[in-house]
Parts: sequence; C-alpha cells; structure tokens
Amino acid sequence: MHKDETTPHINVDYFEDLTGNIENGQTKDVEDVGIRIRQLREKKGISIDDLANLTGFEKERLEDIENGVIKPQLGTVMKLSKALDSALGRLVSGVGSKLYSITRKNERKQISRSTSQKGNQKLYSYMSLAPEVQGRHMEALIVQLEENPVKEVSVHDGEEFIYVLDGIAELQIGDETYDLAPGDSVYYLSTTPHLIKAKEGRATILAVLYE
Repeated sequence: MHKDETTPHINVDYFEDLTGNIENGQTKDVEDVGIRIRQLREKKGISIDDLANLTGFEKERLEDIENGVIKPQLGTVMKLSKALDSALGRLVSGVGSKLYSITRKNERKQISRSTSQKGNQKLYSYMSLAPEVQGRHMEALIVQLEENPVKEVSVHDGEEFIYVLDGIAELQIGDETYDLAPGDSVYYLSTTPHLIKAKEGRATILAVLYE
C-alpha cells in the first residue's frame, strides 16, 4: 500500500488541543523572565555591568530585558542562566517543587514570548510543559514560531531537540538551510550557529532544551 508522505507521524490534533492558538492560552505577566533575571542577579550580588562582561551582551540590552522592553530569546536566557550559575528552567518558568510532572491536554501552561533585540519584532511564543519539576536540566516547550526577517542567529552552550508538529519550520544550522515538515525532527549542539523560524506564517514545534 502506498504511504502518504504528507501524513504526520503523530496525531497533531493532540497538540492542537493542548495549545490551541498559543496566543489565547492562559498567561502570566510576559515580563516574568526579565523580572526573574533581575531578581537572581541582585540576589547573587552581580551588577548589571558585571553581567554584561560575563555574557558579552550590552548593558542597555540587559536593562531592556530586565525591564520587559525586550523579551529574550531562549538562547539568550541560556547564556544568562550560565552566567548567573542557575538552571535554565528557573529563569524560563520558575523553580519547581515536584519530582515529576504530568501535563494533561486540557491544562494550560504559562506563556512567554521572545522578540528581536530591539523588541519590535515578535519571533515566537512558547509554553513550558513541565515547570513543576524541581532541579530539572531539560526544558520541554511547545513553541509557536513566527516568520523571522531579522534572522538573528543563536550560539550558546547546550543541546536541542526539535520536532515539528504543524506548519513548515525553516532551520538554518551552520552553513546549511533545511525545511522541516510535520513529523520531521532535528537534534543539534547549540554551540553550532542556528536559527529556526516559520517558513511562512506560523509553525508549531516541540522543543527540548538541555543545558
């Protein structure tokens, strides 16, 4: 029997039920990530100038992140978590308190957004799937990608696994570019320059980040 290659390998309707339009999900203050970064920095007694020196980010950019003007991309948060000697999950979705986490498809998780360095271009929105787990070293996210004409390439420590759920995602990795359809996946070291975005309109992916 001929197999329809356009058929996703999994039932993406499950993830549609889980996320729906991610914009309509239950959301906390979208400045939470910046607030957590500032609180952790101050708790550790690190000045914003010191953080700029540790990360290579401009002081003004860090101030915009902490004040919620810029919603940092996940790669930026990973760099900041390392500089602040903190787990990525603590900055992305807070400190958990459980040994395990079960996410039901009708449960809504907190939404965060990422913008360009100037804050004027939304790049993607994401939901954490397991923010309750304490001491986690992986962060599992449902991410709704937008088109990204800015093409800001990311390089940072860690590893990433991406599984496309809906739409077409365009991956730039090193000097190569790939279109990823529903059911396609990729695993890469985050130290390789990379950029993933929606090829047209929007695309939804499952992303697992490992520090």
